Amino acid sequence: MKSALIVVDVQNDFCEGGSLPVSGGARVAGEVSQLLRAWSAGGSGAPSYDVVVATKDHHVDPGDHWSSNPDYVDTWPVHCEVGTDGEEFHPALEHRPFDEVFRKGRHEAAYSGFEGTSPDGEKLASWLRDRGIEQVDVCGIATDHCVRATVLDAVGEGFETRVLTDLCVGVAPESTEAALAAFRDAGAHLT
Repeated sequence: MKSALIVVDVQNDFCEGGSLPVSGGARVAGEVSQLLRAWSAGGSGAPSYDVVVATKDHHVDPGDHWSSNPDYVDTWPVHCEVGTDGEEFHPALEHRPFDEVFRKGRHEAAYSGFEGTSPDGEKLASWLRDRGIEQVDVCGIATDHCVRATVLDAVGEGFETRVLTDLCVGVAPESTEAALAAFRDAGAHLT
């Protein structure tokens, strides 16, 4: 079965020091980088992926998604604005052999990587299917928001889906636990 790794939103604004930081984001960036190094090196015990992709929040003007008085449910501080350092991958994610990067949310709120498009305008699900991918592993930031939406969409698109929970970090314990329960209920596997 051909498989892919989806690295969700490991960007400066979602890590410590960013405009919408998640505690532990920089740690996740470094640990995902270790996984990518092991995958690139191959060998016995290394993860085996046919493709590795990443997603990025990529906002120009997402309308009501940004607010000067955010409720942190539907509205958020300005984050991942195109052309800013906050939109870039975190520097601890130093080894990035991504086969493609899917950008989401230019002019709207977008949580799932499956809402994103490649530079050629292709959606993630069709890109994966075109390469014969049947199974995906998902990791990144934040478990209870963009990882959650990406995992649930992956399952909904028919991919066998695993969540690499040690390579994810959530915003709050309660919402993270709710996301993990939603993953299990949807049929995703937690590792």
